[in-house]
Amino acid sequence: MRQKGLYPLMIKIEHLVKNYGTTCAVDDISFEVGEGEIVGLLGPNGAGKSTTMNILTGYLSSTSGKACIAGIDILSDPIGAKKLIGYLPEQPPLYLDMTVWEYLNFAFDLKCCKLDRRAHIDAICETVKISDMYHKVIRTLSKGYRQRVGIAQALIGNPKVIIFDEPTVGLDPKQIIEIRNLIRSLGKSHTVILSTHILSEVEMICNKVIIIDQGEIKAADTPENLTRGLRAAGRVSIEFKGDLDTVVQELEAFAPVKKVIVEETQPGDWHRLLIRAEPGTDTREKAAAIIAAHGYATRHIYRHIPSLEDVFVEMTRRD
Repeated sequence: MRQKGLYPLMIKIEHLVKNYGTTCAVDDISFEVGEGEIVGLLGPNGAGKSTTMNILTGYLSSTSGKACIAGIDILSDPIGAKKLIGYLPEQPPLYLDMTVWEYLNFAFDLKCCKLDRRAHIDAICETVKISDMYHKVIRTLSKGYRQRVGIAQALIGNPKVIIFDEPTVGLDPKQIIEIRNLIRSLGKSHTVILSTHILSEVEMICNKVIIIDQGEIKAADTPENLTRGLRAAGRVSIEFKGDLDTVVQELEAFAPVKKVIVEETQPGDWHRLLIRAEPGTDTREKAAAIIAAHGYATRHIYRHIPSLEDVFVEMTRRD
């Protein structure tokens, strides 16, 4: 992971607010993204993710606050900022009756790109692996290849920032893996913001996560740091055979343990417990010792490794 401060800021959002009448879609959020970072933007439906991305890309104006791309304010200089952005919305903006070559040439002209046309488009098509699709009509392409064409148009002009909104939705498993690998490779030369509901995708691709809920930022950190302090980090499951009340009482007397939950009692006097303890603690050794001291048998003991899904549930829970 890159050390903070060594790479210049590519995106800076300060006290951003967006109201729709009396509804606040984005409520005073601030965050920064460094050059070359791949950032996952997560949140439930209606959390404010799309509104934030639409403000970043210049499709929406904010009620108040600032959004800057490489130091350029998207509101005061939208043309200058948009030259630095490539955007792939959830539904790629494709013209289905055009060939791939015609469409990318159209995007090239639309963006007023000054690079060498043929060399630039060839290089992009090689990057997204659609060079053999030049003369095919987009309507005839599979969804996976259409998605690649959409990514290719986002790369026209070699933008510093690329924003993807649900880039793998509707793809088959093979296509999802291919698009993930492509996004990961793009992160070597671009700053990437990725909005998705597939949390495993973010864990595999992103080096930073921003969780938004009800228009507010609930968390912003690396996936590793977010899971380290989670309640789930202190959970241990154990199955033993013996007196249930005795073991539960002794476990609950152990200082790091917050709660012991009896999940199941099985035939033969076997019990399955879930031990909830302080984050960062490991109660397996103590639990095993308590059970062994009474001469009881243990057949399973497991420390839960929290995932980004656990973080997401924790940060967006309503209670």
